[in-house]
Order: sequence, then structure tokens, then C-alpha cells
Amino acid sequence: MSSPAFPEPTFVEANGLKLAIHEQGSGLPVIMCHGFPELAFSWRHQLPAVAAAGFRAIAPDQRGYGRTVDAATGRIPDGVEAYDMKHLTGDMVAMMDAMGIDKAIFCGHDWGGFVVWQMPLRHPDRVAGVIGVNTPFIPRGPIEPITAMREAYGDDMYIVYFQQPGVADELFGKDIPKSLRFWYRKSAVTLEDFDKAAPDAAKNLALTKLFEVPESEWGGDALLTPEEAAYYEAAFARTGFTGGLNWYRNFTRNWQRSENLPDRVDVPCLMISAANDVVLRPELTDGMEQFCPDLEKHVIADCGHWTQAEKPDELNALITDWLTRRFSTGS
Repeated sequence: MSSPAFPEPTFVEANGLKLAIHEQGSGLPVIMCHGFPELAFSWRHQLPAVAAAGFRAIAPDQRGYGRTVDAATGRIPDGVEAYDMKHLTGDMVAMMDAMGIDKAIFCGHDWGGFVVWQMPLRHPDRVAGVIGVNTPFIPRGPIEPITAMREAYGDDMYIVYFQQPGVADELFGKDIPKSLRFWYRKSAVTLEDFDKAAPDAAKNLALTKLFEVPESEWGGDALLTPEEAAYYEAAFARTGFTGGLNWYRNFTRNWQRSENLPDRVDVPCLMISAANDVVLRPELTDGMEQFCPDLEKHVIADCGHWTQAEKPDELNALITDWLTRRFSTGS
């Protein structure tokens, strides 16, 4: 599938940022939050589809990414703490204030999924609904998360590895085109085959170990067209990867500061999983109904982690069908 024309950004000042925002359409806003290492551009197939369904589709480059910068310095924000969940959700509220938006539906993938599931817990008066793409709602666990991940998978598990300041930043920054080719690949195996035959490094999610093997052994077809790859490469050449990696470096801080938050999402929710996502596996949605009582779930077959680009037509159909059934358009 060729990429649709992607709208140029407008800029608003919000929460100390100069936020780059790409949008199409009118009606009830649907704010799309990307993950790592992504951009607003990752929603390039969804923006026109959601707009055509009668909604205002909005995709920002989030904190640390793309053309969004610190309003004072013109660079990505400094300091790990600047990327905690309070800032990430606060950015969305401040953006809505600057755009004159009272309530929105939030749609998030990967790390953006964590952000959108936190929005109704932290800012319930600003959220009309939530769509999780691959990323489920995960209630606060009893154990500090990095400790739990280290015990389960070891020190080379990618999120544990990312905790080291500057290390993954340098590894991925040395050859940005190669790094993006590594991340942006179609699903190579089914979950069943992965569980049976994947190497230990893969099963332990030691992604940086896999990054170091010859590129011919990575598996899966490249996902991006040359033009799409060039867009991402130019963006990460400007920012590097530190901003995005700093989101991971706040797992402990976010856990520590979320003790008194509710664990129930009382708005309409849509959960769309990908059958072959080996990190955000569909079974992670088991039991979500306990926390999201108004929940609809779907699984897209033959799809890996990068659902927006790997199966855009299937994802768009599920999103727009749910939006038009659950929300009046043109409001």
C-alpha cells in the first residue's frame, strides 16, 4: 500500500513544548498517540480514514520526537524526569486546551497505548473513549516493574537494557537507517512458532542482542517504503533516540507515583490486538473486562507489532466501525 499524503504540521505551545500536530477532518476529536521509535507519521494511514468517517483526526509528535521541541530551547526536553507519565498525559491536556478541545477519544499504540490508558485515570473529564492498538490496559502491579522484568527475563531484556543512560542511545544513533530497518519489520513468525523455536535472545526479549547479528538473520520483510524510511531517518537524525528512550527510563518513577490512581476505565473502550506481536501479545488482554467494563476486543490476524502500517485497512475498518457505532459524528 502506498502512503497517503500526510498533512503538514501546525504548532501550538503547550506544557512548555512547541508541539507539532498533524490533523485532518472535523467533528469529535480522536487524538492518536504514537510509540517508540515512532512519530505522528506512524498514523499516516489512519488520519484520512478517521477523518472520512466524520471525526477530527489529530496526531502529535509527542515529547522527545519529531518536530516537537522544548518551547524555550528549540531542542527536545532535557532530563529523564521530563518524560514521566505526568508530563506525557499533561502534554495531551495542555494541547487540548490550546486547541479549544474539551473532550476527545484517545487512540494509542505501543508506548502511546500506555499514555492513552492513563488519560482516563489521570484526566477523566477530558476523555470520551479509549482505543488501544496492541497495548492493553495493565493495572498497577505489586512489584516495581524494572525489578520484575529483570527477574523474569534478565539484564538483556530490552526495557531493562534501556535503563542505562546513553547506552542504547549510542547503539541506535550510530547508524539511524540500520536502526530503523531493525525496528520496522513485518511479523516473521506466528506466536506458536515463536514459542516453539525462537532463540533464547528473542524469547528473553533481548532485542539489542538480536540487533547485533547480521542483518540477513533478522527475519521478516522490511515494512517501510524508501520514502517512508527517509521520513523517519530525517526525523531521528534531528532528535536522536534519547527522548524516546527516556520514556522507558520512567517505568519506576511512574509506578512509584501511581499508587493512589484508580484502576477502572469508565468510558467506552476498544482493544485491537495483533495476532503475532511477540511483545504485546493478545493474551495480555485477558481479564481487561474487570478494569474496562465497556470493552470491545478484536485481534487482527497475520499481523505483528506495527499494526498501523502492516495491516492499515483492517485496523482502519475496526476503528471507524467502532467510532461510528459508539459516537455520533459531526459533534
